[in-house]
Amino acid sequence: MTVVRLASETDFAGWREAARSLRAGGVAPEAAFWTVDGAADLFGEAAPAPHARSGGGDAPPFTVPREFMEVAGAVILHRSDERFALLYRLLWRLQGEPNLMRIASDRDVATARNLAKQVSRAAHKMKAFVRFRLTADAEGEAYVAWFEPAHRVTELTAPFFARRFATMRWSILTPDVCAHWDTQGLTFTPGADAADAPSEDSLEEFWRTYYASIFNPARLNTAQMQKEMPKRYWRNLPEAALIPELIARAEATTDAMVAQAPSEPQRRVSRLPKREAIPEGVVATSLEEIASAIQTCRRCDLYMCATQGVAGEGPKTARLMFVGEQPGDQEDLAGQPFVGPAGQVLDRALAEAGVPRAETYVTNAVKHFKHELRGKRRLHRTPDTGEVTACRWWLDQERGLVRPRVVVALGATAALSVLGKATPVSKFRQQALQLPDQSQGVVTYHPSYLLRLPDADAKAKAYALFVEDLRFAWRLAA
Repeated sequence: MTVVRLASETDFAGWREAARSLRAGGVAPEAAFWTVDGAADLFGEAAPAPHARSGGGDAPPFTVPREFMEVAGAVILHRSDERFALLYRLLWRLQGEPNLMRIASDRDVATARNLAKQVSRAAHKMKAFVRFRLTADAEGEAYVAWFEPAHRVTELTAPFFARRFATMRWSILTPDVCAHWDTQGLTFTPGADAADAPSEDSLEEFWRTYYASIFNPARLNTAQMQKEMPKRYWRNLPEAALIPELIARAEATTDAMVAQAPSEPQRRVSRLPKREAIPEGVVATSLEEIASAIQTCRRCDLYMCATQGVAGEGPKTARLMFVGEQPGDQEDLAGQPFVGPAGQVLDRALAEAGVPRAETYVTNAVKHFKHELRGKRRLHRTPDTGEVTACRWWLDQERGLVRPRVVVALGATAALSVLGKATPVSKFRQQALQLPDQSQGVVTYHPSYLLRLPDADAKAKAYALFVEDLRFAWRLAA
């Protein structure tokens, strides 16, 4: 029996060195025993394998698939006692089965991928459920958090917190290892005890107030909530103390929400002049004519439930036109495009990209708000291909009058309307697509997509790409 002692529970470099030497030396998986320095040794006085610490200089070189290294780097962080042996068994088998990692039905491969998935989930939960508490030391304010990750992911996720809280000094204490950020660099120290972290601070009440304000009783699904926010994390979350009461009051709160009066459209909507819809084949002479005629549009059935049609808005001389999907709840009530949360994201991104919104024309592929009623709340529904096709007539009229140099399709529905076919946004970003009227088409994300992303890191990356796309379109329109 060959015994390999690694320096720590997450000593991936040591495992790689030892595994390379063991495989080169012909040591079969069943003949190797993996342990960590300081851990109990079932084999008593057995000496560690000499080649495990020799640097592997005599071992002939060999390569392994990238998929294996990616999985192994995650599995090593799992708390399973079998992870070292499992990874070495896979490495051993790769000699004769080079495509092993692509066989999803293989027991070892499936186990390794499952462990890696659990580690990834633990990292995501750490990013979501760490709660800092304000403290002070000789250098001033500092923030300390106590967290008990399901797996050893502290060092993996620490760079995320360094990026997100770059200007504040913080420490995350865990039983495995503690991460510290001094606004300049990350350091790590041995694990700590929960008693080493502050128990409460003035920010606790803010967390509870925030959570109570965003809790939506009408969409309560207790099983799903506990899946996303497992009870094992509740003791470290200040807002968790509110959950039992919020759940108990959910039904009564929902009934009260349903009993409230529905939203009312602006009074000016009822005073809009009534005009006949523009007949098929007739070209509008002004944007004002389009805006008025949309109110009597019957090209599809969406007018039946919407408050009003919402035409585009902007100067007739705009070089850049933005096409969204459809009006949202606030746009339907206001009669203007992009005035709700998605519009606020668009405004902020345009400012960062150096694009003056006042010089652009904003509109939608579909002019009426498609939704479904949930009580008296109106929930967005995506327009289907027939509705997009029926409403393209209005968009063509707007494009014919504005004659923009560049048309930016915000999201897949807008891309279908502008380009006439399904167009994957991520595949065609940062490309100038020639349109039949000699203008250029650009596709990018819809601002509402950015609002729906649950992970803060993913949201920041997608927003940065969105700003890049707006800047690209503005340069193209120059």
